[in-house]
Amino acid sequence: MGKNVLDALIDGDSKIINKVYTTNFPLVKKFVLQNNGNEEDAKDVFQKALLQIAVRHRKEGITIETSFGGYLFKVCKNLWRRELNSYKKRVTNKGIIELTSEYRDYSLAVMEQKRQELFVEKLDKISGNCKNILTLFFAKTPYKEIVATTEYNSESAVRQRVFKCKKKLIELIENDERYKSLIEI
Repeated sequence: MGKNVLDALIDGDSKIINKVYTTNFPLVKKFVLQNNGNEEDAKDVFQKALLQIAVRHRKEGITIETSFGGYLFKVCKNLWRRELNSYKKRVTNKGIIELTSEYRDYSLAVMEQKRQELFVEKLDKISGNCKNILTLFFAKTPYKEIVATTEYNSESAVRQRVFKCKKKLIELIENDERYKSLIEI
């Protein structure tokens, strides 16, 4: 039957090809399913194997010494193993472990705490006047109230002072060695 099946593959004899499918596909499907595949994979492998056998027979005139079913199964097995090996070589993101929400939230909280500590530490290092002005500014105190509680006589003067003090604070923070590790990427 081997020679008839090979010729039927090339000639497209649907009667013999259907018999090959009904006789051999269940075994190939079982093998693929047992080896990390699904039914679609089995169909693909079976089709590729038939095509490969047909092309080889047309080009080389191969002869099959064993049963055609045994030969077909061996070809399918080899194709599926190659397919599995190619999966192993592909770089995928399945190995990347995403932080769960709880751990991610914890990590973000730690980073925020470290940023706050750096900010407070550097705020303490600037002059008393700047510290006072910036504390009021960061508390969202209106400029009119800042003028009333400080020695400045206009909102414009307070704005200029806030600008200069913020610039000094930013400089101190950015010049700290911890700053680069605390900025978001």
